[in-house]
Amino acid sequence: MALSVNRFKQWLGESRVPVGTWLMTASPNVAEAIGFAGFDYVVLDMEHVPVDVPQAIAIMQAVAGTPADLVVRLPWNDSVMVKRVLDSGAKTLMFPYIQNAEEARQAVASTRYPGRGFRGVAAVHRASRYGTVKNYLQEAEREIGVILQLETPEAIAALPEIAEVDGIDALFIGPGDLAAAMGHIGDIRHSEVQDAIGEAVVGCRAHGLPCGIVGADPALVGEYIAKGFAFVAVGSDMSLMMGRAQEYLATLRGETSSTENSGVY
Repeated sequence: MALSVNRFKQWLGESRVPVGTWLMTASPNVAEAIGFAGFDYVVLDMEHVPVDVPQAIAIMQAVAGTPADLVVRLPWNDSVMVKRVLDSGAKTLMFPYIQNAEEARQAVASTRYPGRGFRGVAAVHRASRYGTVKNYLQEAEREIGVILQLETPEAIAALPEIAEVDGIDALFIGPGDLAAAMGHIGDIRHSEVQDAIGEAVVGCRAHGLPCGIVGADPALVGEYIAKGFAFVAVGSDMSLMMGRAQEYLATLRGETSSTENSGVY
């Protein structure tokens, strides 16, 4: 049995811009439904959502039966968690809060077996289809995607050094944390924040790396596409549900719908 192709990595080399969304409900049923909605990919958030590895596997299984591809955002740049999530079958990992080239090297190395890194070796797990992918140890690296999140002005300043680290497939700008780190918490649209985001995508393109971002609504995400982002995400399963619920209630009550607190994701 052959190792399946990482579709997300393939899309990064194409001219079209893949569109995804975040999974924040921790529900396999909702994840499956969102996977059928038409998004190219969905991001399972293990950083801000109380999802452990067994729950993550259930969500991976649910999304696997849909047209969408899956990206897993790790809770931290932690090699033990990386090992467990990779062995569980995740192919594309997003590492939060990378600040410098050393942290970037650690992230990449945790996804590689000895000789190229320090991922622990196991023969029979979900990623190898329980041992039926006979060349898994030799082929795994080819299909693993590594996305590093830059979420502070310091990280963006270090982008040239981070981008030189071998094994990075893409960078991702975290607008919420970036705004907070710049003194504009909750104000992602602030001109200084948007200028920093623009600077980051230009830096990524200059170093030949695809750059991604997430936005709360189609208008903002459309602006990001115009800036040159290679892949984007809009909202989340939770924000989509809450936004529609508030819209319906406001219509029935003759009020103005407000989704200000729905957040980026």
